[in-house]
Amino acid sequence: MSKFEVKDKSRTNDMAKIYVASSWRNQFYPDVVEKLMAAGHEVYDFRNPPHGKGGFRWSDVDPNFQDWTVEQYRKGLEDPWSETQFKSDMEALEWADTCVLVLPCGRSAHTEAGWMAGTGRKTIVYIPEMQEAELMYKLFDYVTGSLDEVISFLK
Repeated sequence: MSKFEVKDKSRTNDMAKIYVASSWRNQFYPDVVEKLMAAGHEVYDFRNPPHGKGGFRWSDVDPNFQDWTVEQYRKGLEDPWSETQFKSDMEALEWADTCVLVLPCGRSAHTEAGWMAGTGRKTIVYIPEMQEAELMYKLFDYVTGSLDEVISFLK
């Protein structure tokens, strides 16, 4: 059993293994994770990754990260904590067969969704509150403002 899998034996083979890409600041994220799990899907929660050490925040690498130069940023990417969390997130991306991009979110989440789509995995954009229109979301499989539609599309 993968370290990401839910230990619920009632899981059926038609349920998705989902990487939810979003932002720490996204108020909708916890509800999305909860409802996808309640629908029987396996979900990687970047805020609570399986390694049990909590999710990644740049402030854990350096409280002054917002004042970094590019050189300091490159060094921050090599920090052991950065390496640990990057590995955890990449393992989850490789494990997942589906990505749900929850807006609003930033560059990392968009990079994750792009990686998933680029590897041929199902990618859904969930827009709980309308954001600026984005043409390149045509790369993804489905765009919706309804979490119920996300769940229906996964069936």
